[in-house]
Amino acid sequence: MAYQNNDQPKPKKKKKKKNNDHFKQQKEHGNKKRMELHEYATATLGAGNMREAVRLPKGEDFNEWMAVNTVDFFNEISLLYGIITEYCTKASCPVMSAGPKYEYLWMDGVKFKKPHKCSAPEYIDLLMSWVEEQINDARIFPIEDGVPFPKNFKQIVKTILKRLFRVYGHMYHHHIQKIVQLDAEAHLNTCFKHFIYFVKEFKLVDERELAPLADTINHMLTKDAQKGHKYKPKYQYK
Repeated sequence: MAYQNNDQPKPKKKKKKKNNDHFKQQKEHGNKKRMELHEYATATLGAGNMREAVRLPKGEDFNEWMAVNTVDFFNEISLLYGIITEYCTKASCPVMSAGPKYEYLWMDGVKFKKPHKCSAPEYIDLLMSWVEEQINDARIFPIEDGVPFPKNFKQIVKTILKRLFRVYGHMYHHHIQKIVQLDAEAHLNTCFKHFIYFVKEFKLVDERELAPLADTINHMLTKDAQKGHKYKPKYQYK
């Protein structure tokens, strides 16, 4: 009589997605110098001084500071959006918007040469993948010592941050209740405040682009001013 093995391995159950999963894989800082700047910014943020945390450290290179913070903002938004991806679907968010007045169409000039209307999750996936491609491109974010940044690097950073802001706009307008339920509102507010202080310090995102969250931003800055922390950009363009 043939032996029958009744101890067949049971199929593994699919793991439920954890709320702290990142939407995209976290990007590392490309070299030792940027890692040191990242650690400096993190320590300054940890001390509770948001204004000082965003300012260009004395003697440091402007482009290096832009690169470090751009990667950090990508990582922060990836984490935040990863919390609510299962609630941001084609059915719940059929268009990419930030409230009733602002809708975004995707265009990258390569794969999408004309404005492409799509759902919020598709738009954000395209956006984050595009940012990831920019960060991974050593011609844009050089890693080797002595390799210069491209002459239009600041403009590239401005485009990246302008687009990353739209993810914040969508989360605040369409998923804030779920974020509150998941006990992630404080983290969202802290990350967004960091982002806003930085883009205002270096004038990286136009006010009209920030309009979908103008009330939130004004409330945040007014609250800081009432605490005696009135914000005034320190960086002066040459």
